[in-house]
Amino acid sequence: MSSVHNEQTGPASAIALPANQPRQFYRGGASIAALRGDGDDREFGPEDWVASTTTRFGQPESGLSRLPDGRWLRDAVTAEPERWLGAEHVAAFGDSTALLVKLLDAGQRLPVHCHPSDGFAQQHLGSRFGKTEAWIVVGTTGSNPVVHLGFRDDVAPETVAEWVATQDSSAMLGSLNEIPVRPGDTVHVPAGTPHAIGAGVFIVELQQPTDFSITLEWQGFLADAEGAFLGLDRPTALETVNRSGFDDAVLNSLIKHTADQATSRVPLLAEDAAPFFRADRLHGTVELEPSFGVLIVLDGSGNLRSDHGADLSLHRGSTAVVSHSAGAAQLEGDLTVVHCRPPSAGSRR
Repeated sequence: MSSVHNEQTGPASAIALPANQPRQFYRGGASIAALRGDGDDREFGPEDWVASTTTRFGQPESGLSRLPDGRWLRDAVTAEPERWLGAEHVAAFGDSTALLVKLLDAGQRLPVHCHPSDGFAQQHLGSRFGKTEAWIVVGTTGSNPVVHLGFRDDVAPETVAEWVATQDSSAMLGSLNEIPVRPGDTVHVPAGTPHAIGAGVFIVELQQPTDFSITLEWQGFLADAEGAFLGLDRPTALETVNRSGFDDAVLNSLIKHTADQATSRVPLLAEDAAPFFRADRLHGTVELEPSFGVLIVLDGSGNLRSDHGADLSLHRGSTAVVSHSAGAAQLEGDLTVVHCRPPSAGSRR
């Protein structure tokens, strides 16, 4: 579907997007290519940034999604923010989509790392947004697919500093909660939470629209420590780490199991995610309220019909961006879709 102007429908309100896999430091698997049918399965293409208006840290363009007419989606949104995002969203967030969505296929375990909060990002990185994120597990391979989330017990600041200084990978990883996962599981990852994704875990990742990572375990992953701390000195960077232990009650508040739910609309994320992003798994014919959104089709085929704009054909592996101007849209057909949206305008604290 083209995004060029049309005398009857105006600019396209829903647009299919190709794979967008900026090079990363870690290896990917074959799951993105298998889902899409035409994705890039190169060794260091483990992330597909879908409908991205965010660049990789320190890069001018890498990470951005390009529309079929050649424009960056970022520039299109900046030019017409209310059409893309809606007036209420613009009043709350300006011309930012307030969302970054990725497909992430971990071909190897990711390093132990964490992300800054909004307050830290405002103070030290000149950004309104930190990087809270959430994982929707859509596939696994291997005999023991796991993620690692939060320290099991409280950890003293000098202990974290020592682990990082000596690059004690076994201590860092061993201190975290190891959580087996299967498709349909979702994990909310508040800013500051030390975490790692295990090999063979394929996720749809929602996050705030930044590329801020504090890489605690950089040895064996990055060339040196220089790129591990976002240009900050190490003591300042380590202020981002939540050193509190996550007991069962905390973990249960962050993790959901939705595999057995098959209603037309399955809310996927923990309640604490609502101020940062929203996600539902949709089955069959479903109405969508007006909103900027990202669609990732996990299975089946069908169409997206909207009040304003031509129908968009969808099939397994399709990814699409939907503008607020699509109005009340409807998914039709035998589809299973992950529908990602920014937070509602009134949800921010």
